[in-house]
Amino acid sequence: MIHPSSRSIVEPFRAMDVLARANQRAAAGRPVISMAVGQPAHPAPLTARRAAQLALEAGKIGYTDAFGRADLKAAIAAYYLGRHGVEVAPDRIAVTTGSSAGFNLAFLSMFNPGDRIAITRPGYPAYRNILAALELEAVEIPVNENSDFTLRPDLLEAEQRRIGRIAGVLLASPANPTGTVTGRDALEALAGYCSSNDIAFISDEIYHGLTFAGEETSALELTDEAIVVNSFSKYYCMTGWRIGWMVLPETLIRPMERVAQSLYICAPELSQIAAMAAFDGTDELDAVRAGYAKNRALLSERLPAIGLEIASPMDGAFYAYADITRYADDSLAFAERMLEAIDVAATPGLDFDLVDGCGTMRFSYAGATEDMAEALDRMERWLT
Repeated sequence: MIHPSSRSIVEPFRAMDVLARANQRAAAGRPVISMAVGQPAHPAPLTARRAAQLALEAGKIGYTDAFGRADLKAAIAAYYLGRHGVEVAPDRIAVTTGSSAGFNLAFLSMFNPGDRIAITRPGYPAYRNILAALELEAVEIPVNENSDFTLRPDLLEAEQRRIGRIAGVLLASPANPTGTVTGRDALEALAGYCSSNDIAFISDEIYHGLTFAGEETSALELTDEAIVVNSFSKYYCMTGWRIGWMVLPETLIRPMERVAQSLYICAPELSQIAAMAAFDGTDELDAVRAGYAKNRALLSERLPAIGLEIASPMDGAFYAYADITRYADDSLAFAERMLEAIDVAATPGLDFDLVDGCGTMRFSYAGATEDMAEALDRMERWLT
């Protein structure tokens, strides 16, 4: 009898489980509205789709260098110069099969089994699960209004005194699910603490371009030692294209490339071609972003009105993290009942916080505004 390895025994990604059930109901003809995953309702920008179409017609799609096409890496370098005023050598850029591959490569290339990596609680569950599968220890540090919902040097210092050395820190800004935008000064303090204490610093910037309040700062503006992970999935609406990138310190380029060559060969060339053209679609994408801003205002007003108080800032990304304790103390059961009763899918807070997440839900507002309004109408009728 074949048994699963201990590395495969990780918590489920409940957002994907909810999405699967929602898709089953939709396939059966139910009027499902999904607020479960960070899936933009808008397709990839027209510039990207046209570039992909032309590439398919030409038919020459194949392997690229492990770290991607030179022209795409040059375009990403130009992005940093234009948006952040930072010069990044293209050879420091690694194009990846989505940001998920970036996290795998970063963890494998930088840490040894048993190393401790600090992340926030609540936080993106895949961090915890990938770390567990790679036999690394996720150190979940609780964040709340007292810490501005972000990691601070004093919190890291206190945790190191309690458990021993922390080898790495992973911070997302804007953050999922809290929407936290870590300001420039706070980000600089954290990066400085990591540098002074020989702690690797990974900056997850996949929601850049979707900041509605606060300062959107790249770690590259502050240090050359950070590993920056980004993606075309969110602002660029290219989730299904599975294309992301990293910016690496010089010392990690070749070690990580060796790992990438064997694990992934390269990111799909068709997606690389489309991603390069997506940089020319910002007018279209900024209009999409304006729709998110409208949805954000809608949820900010209506969720509290029906008894679901906002539990953390909605400064960035496209999520509302809401307190459901007025109605339930089991977010997983609440999510299941809501889908069954009114065909609205959302993610239980237990995904993001195994300690306190039973009292929260995450609502993605990346959908069409009319769908968001209809979902809120259904929730109001159901709950009040």
